[in-house]
Amino acid sequence: MAKAKKDNELRLVRAFSAPVELVWDAFTQVNHQEHWWGPRGFTITTKSKELKPGGQWIYTMHGPDGVDYPNIATYHVVEEYSKLVYDHGATENTPPLFRVTVTFEEFKGKTVMDMTMTLETPEAAREIERFIKQASGNSTWDRLGEYLEGEQTKKDVFIINRSFKTDLDTMFELWTNPEHFLKWMGPTGSSMEFLSVNVKVGGQSHYHMKNADGSTMYGLIEYREISPPDKLVYMQCFSDENKNICKPPFAPTWPDKMLTTIHFIDEGDGYVRVALQWEVEGDATDEERKTFYGAKDGMTGGWTGSFDKLEECL
Repeated sequence: MAKAKKDNELRLVRAFSAPVELVWDAFTQVNHQEHWWGPRGFTITTKSKELKPGGQWIYTMHGPDGVDYPNIATYHVVEEYSKLVYDHGATENTPPLFRVTVTFEEFKGKTVMDMTMTLETPEAAREIERFIKQASGNSTWDRLGEYLEGEQTKKDVFIINRSFKTDLDTMFELWTNPEHFLKWMGPTGSSMEFLSVNVKVGGQSHYHMKNADGSTMYGLIEYREISPPDKLVYMQCFSDENKNICKPPFAPTWPDKMLTTIHFIDEGDGYVRVALQWEVEGDATDEERKTFYGAKDGMTGGWTGSFDKLEECL
């Protein structure tokens, strides 16, 4: 999250590669919201919605564990394609949790969504911040990014963002220096070693990973773009010990090649956000693409484990 102006506020900024009209519609229209609103794994059912000052959006969020979360959002300001102010998290019997002010602005071909959540006290803000992190609440905006990409290009992508207290140079070093990369890459409980390393554009690294259950896998990383300190692009695939591309043991229909694009964004106040996008590269069967789409919960868990270890390194 970006730095808020006041201690009782939480601020989140995202830039989406989409026109402001599409981002606004995706954020405000039920036929769009039903595809992405809520943390990963959640769905929603809308009872009614009036997008106008004084109007309400009455809906229920359905958790992946089967628990339902009723919500009532009350709108105070509705400025089309520009600004929304609304109370969030109320129910028929409880008051709102906080007030949201969100603006939408075109900048350099993208739409910047700048959201501020205002709570009664700094303590309440810190409590909500912890809750959002535990519930993977920020994956909501990753899902919005995926939805916007699909609406425009028909590509199915996976997006995950995470902010770390560090600087750009340090973060870039942790991703490109093999000695540091080995310490945190991989799901929780896994360990990794390089069999060969060549970190340069066109270069290839071959690695071996031991998982928490004792199983082992091999993989290849091929570097496509290395632009310090804010962008890294590489292709990743599973392989055998001889660098031959193969399917992983846990998913015989997994795509052969995955393209990883990472932007490192200075959020100010000593924080850097890692914005990662994963997508299928090259030819893939419908079954392989379906496997990729259905594995997003697992991808979130895997990358979250890696990011937890990265945070420990920092």
